Amino acid sequence: MPDPLEGFRPESGRVAERLRDEIIDGVREPGSRLVEREIAEQLGVSRIPVRDALRVLVAEGLVTPRPRSWAVVREFSASDIADLREVRSAFEALTFRLAAERRSPEGLRRLHRVLDAEWEAARAGDPLRARRAAADFHEVVTELAANDLLAELQRTLRSRMRWLLVQHDDLVAVAQEHQELYDAIAARDSRSVAALVARHLQTSSNLAAEHGAASSG
Repeated sequence: MPDPLEGFRPESGRVAERLRDEIIDGVREPGSRLVEREIAEQLGVSRIPVRDALRVLVAEGLVTPRPRSWAVVREFSASDIADLREVRSAFEALTFRLAAERRSPEGLRRLHRVLDAEWEAARAGDPLRARRAAADFHEVVTELAANDLLAELQRTLRSRMRWLLVQHDDLVAVAQEHQELYDAIAARDSRSVAALVARHLQTSSNLAAEHGAASSG
């Protein structure tokens, strides 16, 4: 008999996913208020799952709590971003190297599907889909690394890293660098992967600075 609870997701999980996507995609801007009553009305749910969802997002580092029944979308300081970039640099240097050494045919097929989706969105000028696919690319690379502890660390940092990874506007440039990384991983070329990761990190930093300037201008 099928399990009636199979596939069941609590309301709070669905609310958290909706708010998380809106924060990472920039729909809810840094510093904007997250009021339980207002969100509950917008999403057609009670305040309890909204409260639970906000607690999850606070733990993920995307939301800053305030007294009583509201919170704000986190405003990442320059220091916060510098910390994230340092962690990303160390994490990806190891993750991409292991992916090149350990990738499987099925893993490469998954990575190629994500890359195809990113190229399609980038060429269509669809920033939302392109940025999401770009972040997905990094997550699939972590899967290819086949290291349980790295995967655990990735889950802990996932929301903040996805936020960091979507801070760019040159969709084609990012897709091109991902293409080169994919080719090096497919060829098991660890030396090229190391150089490409270093370049990709610098490109991401430069594009994020341009994105921030454009957003504040």
